[in-house]
Amino acid sequence: MTHRHGPSLLTRVWHLSTATSLLWLFFTPGLDAQSGGDWNGTRALELVAQARDLRQATAVDSTLHAYQADARGYVYFFLDRPDTDERSLVKTDQIALELFWRAPNEAKQRVVGLRDEKQLPTSIKYHLDHLTVVQDDFGDLIRLGDGDEVAAVTHPAAPAAERVYDFRLADSLTVSLPGPNPDIRVYELEVRPKNPDAPGVIGTLFLQRGSGAIVRMNFTFTPASYVDGNLDYIRISMDNSVWDGKYWLPYRQEVELRRELPVIDFLAGSVIRGRFEIRNYLFNPPLDDQTFAGGPVSSVPQLVRENFPFETGLYDQLDEQGLETSTDIESIRRRAVAVAGRRYVSGLKPSRLYVPFVSSIYRYNRAEGSFVGGGVASMLGPAWRLQSNGGYAFGRGEGQVSATLAQVPSSPGPGLRFGWNEVKDVSGRLPGASPSLNSLGGLLAGEDYMDPFFSSSAELKYDWLVGSLGTLRLTGILERHRSGENVATERPTGTGKYRSVLPIDEGEGWALEASYARRQDGRGITTSAEARVGEFEGQSYASLWWESTVVRQLNWSQATIEGSVLLGLSSETSPVQSLYLMGGRHTLPGYAYRSFVGDQMLLMRIEGSRHVFAPWLSLRAFGVTGKTGFGSRSLPEGWPAQSTRGFETSAGLGIGLGWDLLHLDAGRGLNEGGEWEFVLSVQRRFWEWL
Repeated sequence: MTHRHGPSLLTRVWHLSTATSLLWLFFTPGLDAQSGGDWNGTRALELVAQARDLRQATAVDSTLHAYQADARGYVYFFLDRPDTDERSLVKTDQIALELFWRAPNEAKQRVVGLRDEKQLPTSIKYHLDHLTVVQDDFGDLIRLGDGDEVAAVTHPAAPAAERVYDFRLADSLTVSLPGPNPDIRVYELEVRPKNPDAPGVIGTLFLQRGSGAIVRMNFTFTPASYVDGNLDYIRISMDNSVWDGKYWLPYRQEVELRRELPVIDFLAGSVIRGRFEIRNYLFNPPLDDQTFAGGPVSSVPQLVRENFPFETGLYDQLDEQGLETSTDIESIRRRAVAVAGRRYVSGLKPSRLYVPFVSSIYRYNRAEGSFVGGGVASMLGPAWRLQSNGGYAFGRGEGQVSATLAQVPSSPGPGLRFGWNEVKDVSGRLPGASPSLNSLGGLLAGEDYMDPFFSSSAELKYDWLVGSLGTLRLTGILERHRSGENVATERPTGTGKYRSVLPIDEGEGWALEASYARRQDGRGITTSAEARVGEFEGQSYASLWWESTVVRQLNWSQATIEGSVLLGLSSETSPVQSLYLMGGRHTLPGYAYRSFVGDQMLLMRIEGSRHVFAPWLSLRAFGVTGKTGFGSRSLPEGWPAQSTRGFETSAGLGIGLGWDLLHLDAGRGLNEGGEWEFVLSVQRRFWEWL
């Protein structure tokens, strides 16, 4: 173990912070970032007037007395973390609608097909307009969620809209729609309220050249528009197309609503996303008064809805497109930020309490004792957020602070993170438990599955989206590491002492890190990789990490097969804290916990599961094999002294409870020294939340 105070880390942090501040100023859009002309220019106002006149004329078109059409759509309810690109599906709905319209202004929708499935427990009930389409282009006043979300916002093409909005001609281009009229020449017209503190629309109108028809409308709202204080944003993309050669009517619609707690930036937000396509128009059919009787939306009996012969599967669209934000919805965010300048465009408060994960409020381990913390998140303009949190470890008698400057939502671009005295886990890529479960284990059973050390660091990162292939990140890191020590020795159960905290190589260093991540795609494959080169206390080193998971649904047996491979390599000059510890829970069940060590590791796992009483109970069988290896390096005293004897193998059975959120596994090591081990854990994808 080495210890030396080198050049000041704070000095390096200052230079890194200055560089990031310049990047921030460069990449933050200004008031007129998308310059295409003057606001309220003569041509822009002429186009608005033309669109309004055509909109009014369409409502009284003497050749269009009525129509009937079909609509098909999906509605997804999921959770997302604003500081990452992680999304967790909660519920999926598939909807089939029949649409009816009769002059002058009678509209009716009938739900003829509706099926859903929950992936996580929820009691959500949608407003009707989340499960239906917009037939009248919202009319002159936009209303959403039965008025509980948006009450009455003036439409940009409503009468006298020029008194409410500014307009600017941004571009002339061709819009391609995969419908009956794929290529349409349009003018792109930007819209913003004259009073940004009043209810209003921020977005873009695409008007057909010549006619002024609204081909596409992409928009969001000012913060004052939202009635619900939990709303972060509502974004809407609506495509119209010309049918029967002359009627401009809805073709495709997408809506995305996001909510968070109004006072606390806590863990994740909830998102409702609906996507609909309208088709099979029949013009001037005979529609009687009974068709329009009752409210604007009716429904066939539940049994008929559930047995509707949908043309696509419940998850077909999800398999193809995933939960990624569509190009249209993402363009709304970017354009709103550009048009609004440096104004805040979310319905949430600009500053809130910040809780990145449960254990940032309270945790317990043998190197800190009890830790209590909190934080604050503040928006810096419309697209950047500063998240800061800290706390105090009572057993250790020291504090901890961290701060992150990043774009919102997590997107390509720069970011900066600073941390002082943060607790880390040796072999953190192979954790033994979620942080909150580790705290419970330490407090109640005297089992601490971390091997803690302490880190102060500054990180400057830049992200790129690599098309549909995933996200590439380049990070520059300055860091200082210190060993921890046992501040809690006797277990609360009276069964002896906690195991000792492992000593690490102390000192300062720097690193460059390139990482790649791709969430589960339509083939059920999730991949991440990281390559790192750096210097620590004068020693150059390098490391490589790769992880891939494949999930397959076996429809014929209603079972799921999941396989994963983890590979880690570190040079012999790497700091000891970057080595890989294996054995016991979540690596090789049935062997002594973290009894194997190496600068090379390979771990492969295969698991089959099947619901037997959905969603409350599932059964699972698994097999794991892995190995670690060493070069010629030596280890500090107290570290496990052996690598695996070739491949060590485990197998076992388990059950999943309550939407598979809670796991209880029994595994046995099949090689020499193996025994039975019982493990209680939370579903792995929620560990970072805990």
